[in-house]
Amino acid sequence: MAKDQLQVLNALDVAKTQWYHFTAIIIAGMGFFTDAYELFCISLVTKLLGRIYYHKEGDSTPGTLPSNVSAAINGVAFRGTLAGQLFFGWLGDKMGRKRVYGMTLLLMVISSAASGLSFGSDSKSVMATLCFFRFWLGFGIGGDYPLSATIMSEYTNKKTRGAFIASVFAMQGFGILAGGMIAIMVSAVFKAYYPAPSYEIDANLSTVPEADYIWRIILMFGAFPALLTYYWRTKMPETARYTALVAKNAKQAAADMSKVLQVDLESEPEKLQQKKGNEFGLFTTRFLNRHGLHLLGTTSTWFLLGIAFYSQNLFQKDIFSAIGWIPKAKTMNAIEEVYKIARAQTLIALCSTVPGYWFTVALIDKIGRFKIQLMGFFFMTIFMFALAIPYHHWTLPNNRIGFVILYSLTFFFANFGPNATTFVVPAEIFPARLRSTCHGISAASGKAGAMVGAFGFLYAADAIGVKKSLMILAFINFLGMLFTFLVPESKGKSLEEISGEADQEKGTETQSG
Repeated sequence: MAKDQLQVLNALDVAKTQWYHFTAIIIAGMGFFTDAYELFCISLVTKLLGRIYYHKEGDSTPGTLPSNVSAAINGVAFRGTLAGQLFFGWLGDKMGRKRVYGMTLLLMVISSAASGLSFGSDSKSVMATLCFFRFWLGFGIGGDYPLSATIMSEYTNKKTRGAFIASVFAMQGFGILAGGMIAIMVSAVFKAYYPAPSYEIDANLSTVPEADYIWRIILMFGAFPALLTYYWRTKMPETARYTALVAKNAKQAAADMSKVLQVDLESEPEKLQQKKGNEFGLFTTRFLNRHGLHLLGTTSTWFLLGIAFYSQNLFQKDIFSAIGWIPKAKTMNAIEEVYKIARAQTLIALCSTVPGYWFTVALIDKIGRFKIQLMGFFFMTIFMFALAIPYHHWTLPNNRIGFVILYSLTFFFANFGPNATTFVVPAEIFPARLRSTCHGISAASGKAGAMVGAFGFLYAADAIGVKKSLMILAFINFLGMLFTFLVPESKGKSLEEISGEADQEKGTETQSG
């Protein structure tokens, strides 16, 4: 322990893993649960919305959303998230993590519940309402990225910090599973009560009027888990690192953490007096010299990952249909289609997405962030090329299983790799007063990548075909591997040591002495 490190921060660094660590994961992870739930469900819901609101009389195939409407529904949530990450990231450093933390959750709950409502019943007003509330849902979810990561990194001890931050992110896995299960259950119930012929037998009867409730119920359910944790969020004390290092109130920090850790801690305000004069802002040459390359590393890797990850994720159902895993739309009725897509996606999630997250949680503090990220990008590159080069081979009926296995492996290594580490590292390597802001900037860069991936892939697959699109994704993963070299390893060190706040103090003492 550095002699001039505050006792309260040292106590957090060496604290044994306790019950409050686990409650913090659930409280902090609920935002990600909702995030993954809503993102997962919207891809199921879009097919149904197409059938209900864009059915053309006498058409041989069921109605689908026009590509601009589909892009808007998927895109507004991303735009909201990007704005939320930047805004709440900045606010979290200005006002404190805790004060902002309840706001983001409340916004998520209200928007989530409201996305199932619509003003008017024609297609335009339904889509407009859905887009409006999904933007604000995204805005709330965006705020959760920097705040949850920062709170978790500032609460935990240095030995298991990586695993705890990654666990918060891994709650997404549960969100995906919950999304799949709710969709399967709701559609199964409706299927039993409202049987309907397939589209090719009777186009009009294949979509029962009650199907309009299905997507609303599925989307609104996302509000519940978040609502349950709201009370606990408001009860969490402010993190000691914010209170001591940013708000400069050592006494309050010691009092808060004494309760949490159940030990007596001294407040030591005199140590904070020594630390004055080290404040540099985000747009200063000192920040640029000390953390400029780090910020470039975290933003670029997250941006590249966003492109690769989201282009795979949002178009699962198209890939499944293309290789024949899901029957042709006209051979099913509307409810059946929701059921079958939900089943296929839940299966993929169970086999590849969820295990990847927990591999990261288990190994991040043993192997380290850098190696996991490098290895993840490396394997994603390999498997993408393996899918792209012999693409025609994979489309043949006998080879479908091989395609799905390789496809699952790319997902596994995204989650046991950069998808988790790009979230963890920015919460550790920047100084406390800029931590939430820098995490927000990195996360927003990732969302910008997601937007490129989601929409770029949409047009790329139409324009140049799936094979070439997959080749481009493989190359993007390779670039991610190169940019990983800009990111420092933060395993096993205290936050002040990594961010250089500990050295700065010694530096200023020697200068003044």
